[in-house]
Parts: sequence; structure tokens; C-alpha cells
Amino acid sequence: MSTQLKVYCKNVERYISFEGGATLTDIYESVADELPERPICAQVNNKTEDMQFPLFSPKQVLFLTAQSPSGHRVYVRSLCMMLYRAVAALYPGVRLMIEHSVSRGYYCRLEGDVKVDGGVVGSLKAYMKELVGRNIPFERKERLTSDVIKIFEKQGLHDKVKLLRTTHELYTVYYRLDGVCDSYYGNLAPSTGMCAVFDLILYKEGFLLMGADSNNPEVAASPIAQEKMYHAFTDYLAFNRVIGVDDAGDLNNAVAGKETAMLINVAEALHDKKIGRISDEISRRYAEGGAKVVLIAGPSSSGKTTFTKRLAIQLMTNLLEPKMISLDDYFVNRNVTPRDADGEYDFESLYALDLDTFNRDLNALIAGEEIDLPTYNFELGQRVYKGRKLKLNDNSVLLIEGIHGLNPELTSHIDAKMKYMVYVSALTTLSIDDHNWVPTTDNRLLRRIIRDYKYRGVSAADTIKRWPSVRRGEERWIFPFQENADAMFNSSLIFELGVMKEFAEEILNGVPRDIPEYAEAFRLRKLLSYFTPITDRLIPSTSLLREFLGGSSFHY
Repeated sequence: MSTQLKVYCKNVERYISFEGGATLTDIYESVADELPERPICAQVNNKTEDMQFPLFSPKQVLFLTAQSPSGHRVYVRSLCMMLYRAVAALYPGVRLMIEHSVSRGYYCRLEGDVKVDGGVVGSLKAYMKELVGRNIPFERKERLTSDVIKIFEKQGLHDKVKLLRTTHELYTVYYRLDGVCDSYYGNLAPSTGMCAVFDLILYKEGFLLMGADSNNPEVAASPIAQEKMYHAFTDYLAFNRVIGVDDAGDLNNAVAGKETAMLINVAEALHDKKIGRISDEISRRYAEGGAKVVLIAGPSSSGKTTFTKRLAIQLMTNLLEPKMISLDDYFVNRNVTPRDADGEYDFESLYALDLDTFNRDLNALIAGEEIDLPTYNFELGQRVYKGRKLKLNDNSVLLIEGIHGLNPELTSHIDAKMKYMVYVSALTTLSIDDHNWVPTTDNRLLRRIIRDYKYRGVSAADTIKRWPSVRRGEERWIFPFQENADAMFNSSLIFELGVMKEFAEEILNGVPRDIPEYAEAFRLRKLLSYFTPITDRLIPSTSLLREFLGGSSFHY
């Protein structure tokens, strides 16, 4: 006998009666006429679920479209499974690897008896369009992990088998689509018919999977040129292959095999080598009469500050005298800080800086004058002067660190040959498995959550709440200028998610279940669940990761 229950639907702001065991799709059908668009997923008690999720007790439900952040992730994951189905059907035995996001899409490669060309990409796209037309359901399944391993072994998904054997979960959720099975870091759409807008575009040695355009969801996104970003990714992917760690399963096995110290030492040595090469190039240009001003930019929590300090050390070994300025010290006073679309302070805006004061000081320094450097007091929300003097000497190189370093408007009066520009970002190259990558933004968000909590007294919930505004600011003020860089530095470390796991999980567990930010906290905890914890005792005091974890030998 069924039980009559009630769910509170936030979309229509009222209770809805339902029978125990009804799915989210059933609930939606009862209010479909009141919602402008069909949902792709829903939040149940502030936790994202797919539309097949059954309800057996009273819940709070918020239906989400593909244009919401959670819905967008569901949409892209669903396209990935459709692509995998197409590869399995057209090119049996070929391995699909969805490696990272670049050029507004997702870079994919095929390994096996096939050469990627226009014909292959066209065939895959046509098959995916056929799946859309058939409107096939993504069937959610949950079985004993040992049984799922057998399914994946039969399909040749050895990367997933490796991961499941290292996570030691008793049960595993997976999806079935038109006869093939796969697992994803999150939920999928109800059916293929809801994923009609996409494109596949031949790119480098593979192709780009393009989802719907964020500004016009009726058309597929168009790629943008990101040559330097692509090469920054591929350099590290080659490094991953050399050390034999491509994904979470490999990393977990390395930890179990007590190879962690070697991984950390090699990854840190790679950072040293990359920074050394950048220093050598700056020094060469400096000797030729250029590169007197080094501008270091990057998005939030990319590690710009530690990179700048380590670059300064390398420049000193080249007999140059680095002098450092942080753009954060040139913030305007809080009462005149620009506001974003939500009415919050927009610290990502270029005009959150006092450009007049900055350029006056910069011109004075270049002219050989001494300046009084400001210090921004974040508690007071204003600049203060503490007698910090700065003057450039004959062999000085000025390092300017801040998110707007690559924006031409910041230093438009300086001759281009006098500037050397570095873009720093955590371009995560470690995948969960072949079909699930670790988003760069998630890596940075976890860094920021830890740092904000440890050093700024900010809760994980508040950092998560602020993050969408930060991301909008990055899209407007930082990312459009990243290809201006003379050098790109990838600040990610192959082991860092394992190290951050225990720090972040404890903080994320403190996010209350009754607030919207819980959904993001839960998703991040799910991401971390794939990784075996790594102790931070092995991390050197000069590591870029110490900027967020603490224990650095640098002063911040």
C-alpha cells in the first residue's frame, strides 16, 4: 500500500502531494505547466540528484535547468556518455580520453586503430545526433562494486577498474545507455533528447566536444584561440605519462606503494625547472635592454604570490635584483569599490584598483625615483602607508603581481619590449578516469576554501557563496587576456588533491545542510572521495601549495 507524502517545491513555493516511491520526474509532471522549461536535474534537500531519484519521505525540491551551474555539469557529462557510446559503436576497442577543458570546449583524444580526421569526427557527431533523435534514457544503476568492475572489465574500461579497486566502496553507481555502461562524477540527464545542442570540432591531434553556448543555449559554443593554454596542458600531460600517473587510480596506487615522496620530489623539481626557465628568459631579455617590468597575473588561488617569490629567488641567481609590488595594495577604499550584478563588492574588476595612484608610482619608479609603497588594510577597507620605500637600482627588475597584470589597460604607457608577462593558473592535468577530468576551477576553489578558512576566518559556505561572483569577474577581467602572456606557468601539482583531501573535507563537513551552498560542498566532497589521502609532512616549505595549507618559509 502506497503512502501519501508531501514535498515542498521551491520553484512553485508550495507543498505537493505524492505517493512514496515517486521519482523527481513524477513530481515534475505535476507542476510542469507552472515551470517555463523542463528540468535536467534537481536539488533534493540541497543535494543535486538526477530525475530518476525516488522519494520515500518528505523533502525540499528545487528543479534545475541546463542553464544552472549544476544543470550545465549534468548536460556536459551526458554529452560525454553519448560520445563514448558513439566511439564504442563506430570504433570498437578504441580508447576515448576526455582530458581537459580548453578553447571553451573539452579536448578529446582517441587511442587505438583509428586516425582522427574530419571523417571520424563527422561520423561521431552524426551518431550522437542519432542518439538525440532516439531520445534514449540514461539508466541509473547501483550494484556491488565487484559486479561493476566485471562490467567495466568486459567493456575494456581498465582505468575505471583501477579506480574502483583503490576507492574500496561497497556499492557503485553507474549509468547504462543503449547497451553500454559508464560511470561519472555526478548525475546525468533523463534522456539523450535533452542534449541536442553540441558540436564536435577537429582540433590538434584530437577534437573538441562543445556544449551549449552559455549566452545562447540554442546554439553550440564556438571555440576560441588558446594555443598557449593548450601547450601548457599538453606539457604536463607528457610529464604525467613519463612518471606513470595519468589519473586518480594511478595516484592512489602510487600512495599505496609508498611512492609518494618520489612523486612529490619530482613534481616540485618540475616547478623549479619551469620557474628557472622563465627566469632565464627574463634575464636574457633584460640583458638586451627589455623585460624591466615583469607582470604576473592569474585567477584566484592560482598561486601567483608564491610563484612571484620563487621567481625572485631564481632571478637573484641570475644576478638581478628583484623588487616586488602587489596590485592588491592598490585597491581603492572600500566605500568606492565597484559592485557586481548581485550588489556585492567586485574585487575582480580592474576598477577596484586605484589606477591613477598605481601609474603615478610606476612612472616614478621607472624614472629612478623613490616611492612610498601603500599597504591595503583589508579589515579597514583602505590603503595605509607604513613607510615602505621602494626604488629601482641599475640591475633591478620590477615584479608586479595581481590578477590584472596582463590587462593592456593597466600598463598601456609602458613600451611592450620593457614588459614580460606571465600567466599563472592551476591547470589540473590529473583525471579521475578517462571520461572524468578534474575541473581547474574545482582545484582552485578547494585551495581557496582551505586558505580562507585557515587565514581569513571565512567559512567554506561563505567562500562557496562568493565563488560565482569571482568566476564572473575572471571571465570578464582575466581570461580574455591570458594569451597575451610571454610564458604560462601551471601551478598545479599532481599530488595536491590527495594532500588537500583531509584539510578540505573537515572544512566542507561544516557546511550546514539547510543552505544552498551544501550542494556544492557535497559535490566537492564527492570529488575528493576518489583520492587516497597524502600527508602534508612531505611537502617542502617552499612549495606553492604551502601558500594555502600553511607552513611556508615565505612571508605573505
